[in-house]
Order: sequence, then structure tokens, then C-alpha cells
Amino acid sequence: MTTNSLQQLEEWAAPLLACISPAQQRKLTRTIAQDLRRSQATRIKAQKNPDGSAFAARKPQPARYQQPGNIRQMFGKIRMAKHLKVLKDGRGAAVGILGRSARIARVHQYGLRDAVKPGGKVVQYPERVLLGFTEADREHIMDRLLEHLTQD
Repeated sequence: MTTNSLQQLEEWAAPLLACISPAQQRKLTRTIAQDLRRSQATRIKAQKNPDGSAFAARKPQPARYQQPGNIRQMFGKIRMAKHLKVLKDGRGAAVGILGRSARIARVHQYGLRDAVKPGGKVVQYPERVLLGFTEADREHIMDRLLEHLTQD
């Protein structure tokens, strides 16, 4: 989703949000952020970019890593609630990756160069967009907002 469509969503939602109290706004943004966190985790598990394309494939691994029971899903821990957090402040809420996992996520999110292991070989990682805003997310936010306004 482009910045322009996010701006359009904000312009569409601003007058509607002005009609509800600050406490209701906080409740609504918390609910939407939690839904977005679940959506991001599901998309990361499916290894899909926000545009629907698959993550760039990993390089072939040596045979010693292909033993039965030794198959690890890429980003398995990053999508857990322990790392993928809902961040709240006075202006709203956001979904982000915190802690030591944030460095790994940033390298993959932007396709940066990093060492494979501490003191090891430095490689260029392909871009794998872990956090992003899909069209389904945009529709979900609009639906949640309208649902909240019609509940009262």
C-alpha cells in the first residue's frame, strides 16, 4: 500500500474519529492495532509480502541442515506476540518488532547487508517486507471504524 492510500484512509477516518470521545478512540485504536498484529503475524507465517508476492527464497542449505526434525521456519519467533508488539501512545497505536529481533527484522525488511553470525561472513540479504499495510488491512480498518460508530 502506498503512502498516498494511507493518507486517503486518514483523511476519510479523521472526521469520523472526531465524532467519538478520546476514550473510545483509544479503545478503537487498540482493537485495530491488535487485529493488525494478528494479520501481520499470519502474513509472516505464510511468508508473503504486503503486495501478496512470496518472500525471496532462501539460498540452498547444506545437507547437515536438511536432516529430519531440523527444519526451521524462517521468522518463526519474530511473529510471536513476545516480539511483534502493539505500541500505544497519545496519538494512536502501531505494530512493531522490538528487542534483539528488531535488528534481524530491519535487515530483512529493507534488504540490508549483515553478518550471517557474529564475526562471520557479511552477505546482502534480499528484501522481505515483514511489516506492511495490505489492502485487506485497509478494508478491515474501515469496517472496524464503521462497526464501532454504528454500535452506539
